[in-house]
Amino acid sequence: MALTSDNRKPGKMLRAAHRVMPGLDTFTRYQRSWLRSDLAAGLSVAAVALPVGIAYAELAGVPAVYGMYSAIFPLLIYALFGSSRQLMTGPDAATCIIVAAALGPLAGGDPAKYLTLMVILTLLTGVLYIVAGLARLGFIANFLSQPILTGYLNGIALLIIAGQLEKLFGYPGEADDFLAKLVEFVSRLDQSHLPTLLLGLGLLAALVVLRRLSPKLPAALVVVVAGIAVVAALGLDQDGVVVLGSVPAGLPSLHFEYIDPGVIGELFISAAGIALVSFTSGVLTAKSFARRNRYEINPNQELIAFGACNIATGLAQGFPVTGADSRTAVNNAMGGKTQLAGIAAAAAMLLVLFFLTEPLAYVPTAALAAVIMVSAIGLFDWRELRHLYLLSHRELLLSVATTVGVLTLGVLPGVLLAVVLSLLWLLSVVSKPHYGELGRVKGMKGFHNKTDYPEAKTIPGLVIYRFDSNIVFFNADNFRDGLREVIAAAQTPVEWLVIDASPINVVDYSAIQKIDEIREELDARGIVVASARVKANLKNFFRRDWIERRRARNSEYDFVTVGAAVRAFKRHKRKQLKSERQSSEAEGGSD
Repeated sequence: MALTSDNRKPGKMLRAAHRVMPGLDTFTRYQRSWLRSDLAAGLSVAAVALPVGIAYAELAGVPAVYGMYSAIFPLLIYALFGSSRQLMTGPDAATCIIVAAALGPLAGGDPAKYLTLMVILTLLTGVLYIVAGLARLGFIANFLSQPILTGYLNGIALLIIAGQLEKLFGYPGEADDFLAKLVEFVSRLDQSHLPTLLLGLGLLAALVVLRRLSPKLPAALVVVVAGIAVVAALGLDQDGVVVLGSVPAGLPSLHFEYIDPGVIGELFISAAGIALVSFTSGVLTAKSFARRNRYEINPNQELIAFGACNIATGLAQGFPVTGADSRTAVNNAMGGKTQLAGIAAAAAMLLVLFFLTEPLAYVPTAALAAVIMVSAIGLFDWRELRHLYLLSHRELLLSVATTVGVLTLGVLPGVLLAVVLSLLWLLSVVSKPHYGELGRVKGMKGFHNKTDYPEAKTIPGLVIYRFDSNIVFFNADNFRDGLREVIAAAQTPVEWLVIDASPINVVDYSAIQKIDEIREELDARGIVVASARVKANLKNFFRRDWIERRRARNSEYDFVTVGAAVRAFKRHKRKQLKSERQSSEAEGGSD
């Protein structure tokens, strides 16, 4: 027996490892025929991810090498922990601008402090991800509605574009917020540095044309290499064109500055905002490509994977990362089959980090500004706005309001605004659900809402009421008001009210109080209140003994189906008529 037990332990441990790291399962079943596609896709991803990582480091406010760290190490970790076979992780424009907005005021212009705060922020983001994954909070991917997420990302895109104008045109920039940057652009356009302007606009045009004419070409890499070549050949760095400067080779070295513990609370709030926005956008990307390749991802596992990626990136001195839609699209277009494509991309970038950093010193910031601006333009979702305009003006308004909020209030308040607008939208929808009186429709089974089927027939004296939602504190009054409206509209005096509880999955204490008030009000009017199709799971919200006592008091009018309630009412009416007839006969006989 002991031998059998010992033999089972490795098997259990292996299954547990596969559950925690789904990538292991893929690699143990790896097919040799996938290797060529994965390697080709990995090299293509590296060609895009490397210049984008360097550019986004500029956006996050840190030296270029930190963007390289953030582009490389998450790919290695996600290959083990992620549930998507196509998703590429790495720097994201929205995440980087949140990082800059959060850390700038806290660092006070001290670069060493800024880097330390960035590492702590990245690690906190990773921890929050993992805690959320263990708590199975993957449903938060649906927390921000698509229109509000679109509005938020559109605002981020406009902020990014405005922030890159000074680097692309080469004029001195000092403004911080969006409107001030636009005013500054107009007022200082005549101060543009001509070599920077010509180089930047030329590279921007080349990037747009290359992306349009040859989508599979790593246009960002081509443009950055072209920028290096032009600067080196013409000596533009000596003429005032700003370049990256020396980029250290090799692996990162750990370094920390002392940080006031009071700052951690502010970083925690920023990390929560980053986790919410980046997970929502990242998991949407993962779901989209999983759907195209006909498999499912696990949102809870994605939380853990993103957490592991951010912890690894933080330890490597990088900034927060998430699922990257552009690099995932490249991987998918090049036929990447498994997570090995991410490992191949990371390996290629590591070779550059070790042996090819010297040419990076000549990368003009104007080239990086062009890469960032094109990425931001891709982030702005015109198509979604057009769909909202055609389909729902209300949700279009919410989307635009979110964009305006991000532009006027700032990036971090914009996250809070997006959450608040999502909650308001949710409450407005849930608080006023569909309700009405039910009746029989000829040729159809069951009972149907008279609003949907005006021809539905009802039974005199009986009202069947259905509220198509859960009943909780914020819509309990609407439940009561709808019920009163239906009773008032009845063509004959109401004797029984039957509540069809089939749509109700959740009730709270406020709802119970409101239902009891309604029952007392109708009892005083001589109306019997009955219920039908009450779900057993509702008892999970309250103490079992209290539920049992309550149901015992009302068991006479608690029915399994609406049909059973209708039959009970008809029996009641027959008994009532019989009793009235007997009373009438008795009175006649006494006369």
